[in-house]
Amino acid sequence: MHSCPVQIHFVPKQPWWKSGLSIYVLGFTCGSLSPHQSGKIHPGAPRQMHPRNLTKVSEFILEGVFDNPHLQGLYIVISLCLYLTAILSNSFVIIATVVHPPLHIPMYFFISNLAILDLVGISSVLPKMLENLILGKNTISFEGCVAQLYTFTFSASTELILLTVMSYDRYLAICQPLHYVTMMSKGTRISLMTGVWGIGTVNSLTNTLLVAQLDFCGPNLVQNFLCEIPSVLALSCSSTYLTEIMVYMADIILGMGNFLLVILSYCLIIITILKIQGSAGKWKAFSTCSSHLAVVGLFYSTVIYTYIQPTSTPLEKKNKTVSIMYTLVTPTLNPLIYSLRNKVIKAVFWKIVTFHKTN
Repeated sequence: MHSCPVQIHFVPKQPWWKSGLSIYVLGFTCGSLSPHQSGKIHPGAPRQMHPRNLTKVSEFILEGVFDNPHLQGLYIVISLCLYLTAILSNSFVIIATVVHPPLHIPMYFFISNLAILDLVGISSVLPKMLENLILGKNTISFEGCVAQLYTFTFSASTELILLTVMSYDRYLAICQPLHYVTMMSKGTRISLMTGVWGIGTVNSLTNTLLVAQLDFCGPNLVQNFLCEIPSVLALSCSSTYLTEIMVYMADIILGMGNFLLVILSYCLIIITILKIQGSAGKWKAFSTCSSHLAVVGLFYSTVIYTYIQPTSTPLEKKNKTVSIMYTLVTPTLNPLIYSLRNKVIKAVFWKIVTFHKTN
């Protein structure tokens, strides 16, 4: 059986956007999109296949998230605990926001949407990962891979935009307190969330369709424990040029654009807080946005962490670290951050617990 030859093009120097690390907001991992990161393969160049060997891949093999097979039982327990914690805590935030009238304000409206996205994100990855751990396999069908790719990309990119909207909400609450109620009315909140979910849907659907129409003729080993666009693109034997262009556009528009808007919002918030007389007033103003700031810091610190790692660190290890943070850690910690630092949500929790005890 003939192997797939690769067209090699030696490029002495490439611009930053064609080599090295790239903040990948569509699938939220950092690294080159394909074997192009070595600077030796021309971006988007397809691998030339002999007609007899052009067979469509029906399933992919996922690289395990854990390396030690002897601790597989422990890994199953840890993953299951993380999943249950994320499901219960995010569900509680959603239910509390809906049934408790004091939480019917803009900030908690956005928090409940964040909880929904965290549920979607972790549920797109953890069930399949647990299935593979329990059954001792690492396979996923082509259709399942595309579905996972779409769902995870949707939740991650939509959450990125939502965090920017939440920073704008905190800016209005602190810097424009007299106009906050009118500027963040129910109609405005619904319009903002419609735009957030709409942009996330169009973004993920467009890029998923671009990936689905590519040819995959082997190898079929995905160098990650889930299907993300960069890892899947690396396996395509057809041209990925258009898909990569869309990735770079999303890097600039969604990634850098939202990051700069969040920075701008908090610069204005900090300036306003510093003008407040008295430490008590400053602390009260800061406490209203501290939880959101912690979530934003957790979200963006993963990308920054990837950049400051030594260049000797294998790219696959960096991608896996980022994926673990966004799929396992962030959805579990987000509701805990808002709950532990929020007296109103904690009061609702204890009220529900007390109600069940009395009955």
